[in-house]
Amino acid sequence: MNLFYHIGRYFMLLGRAFHKPEKFSIYWRQTIFEMSNLGLGSLGIASIIAFFMGAVIVIQTASNIDSAWIPEYTIGFTARQSIILEFSPTILALILAGKIGSAAASEIGTMRVTEQIDALEIMGVNSASYLIAPKIIAAVVINPLLVIISMFLSLFGGWIAGIMNGSVSTYTYVMGLQYDFDSFSIVYALIKTMFFAFAMTSIPAYHGYYTSGGALEVGRSSTKGVVYSSIVILIMNYVLTQLMLS
Repeated sequence: MNLFYHIGRYFMLLGRAFHKPEKFSIYWRQTIFEMSNLGLGSLGIASIIAFFMGAVIVIQTASNIDSAWIPEYTIGFTARQSIILEFSPTILALILAGKIGSAAASEIGTMRVTEQIDALEIMGVNSASYLIAPKIIAAVVINPLLVIISMFLSLFGGWIAGIMNGSVSTYTYVMGLQYDFDSFSIVYALIKTMFFAFAMTSIPAYHGYYTSGGALEVGRSSTKGVVYSSIVILIMNYVLTQLMLS
């Protein structure tokens, strides 16, 4: 029953968060700020992870292909499918859930325990809408861009790794990337990314918003937000894959 209580309170909070704002200009500026904060703040770690993730995928694929019957372009094909369909949208989402989710839960939780949220309510500001909605909108808008950059850097990193260890030539690697390409794979990955972005911001924000106590509880809310959002991302990944690719 405790689970249903939290689910119900979570959706009630989302209803408040997406209520008509008092002043659009303030929310617009806050959303732009969050887009800059989430996008630029996450670009570095996303780029590093993507580059080396692609390099590892190519090296592992090449080391496991030791049959003359398997064409060399399979390395590029396998890297493309793995990166676009799963690694870039899902692994990146799980990593960003730890960074973005913990930051959102800690920020809002600290505002709760220091009574800043109560002050906003007294001033007539819809605190849920002001604090949560810009984060969700910013993540849903900016995360697909991060995933596209991640895809490019992963494939580039795979090419660099393949050239450096001599496992694949540029021609065969590019041939593998182009072989039997379906543009719906990109659409599928970006749709997943938007759902993941919604979960990785709204769930930690929920736990931060209802924090009670002191600094210790803020840390617990941050941990819960990251753990539960990661679980929801994995469940969403399965459901969306079943619906869109089956």
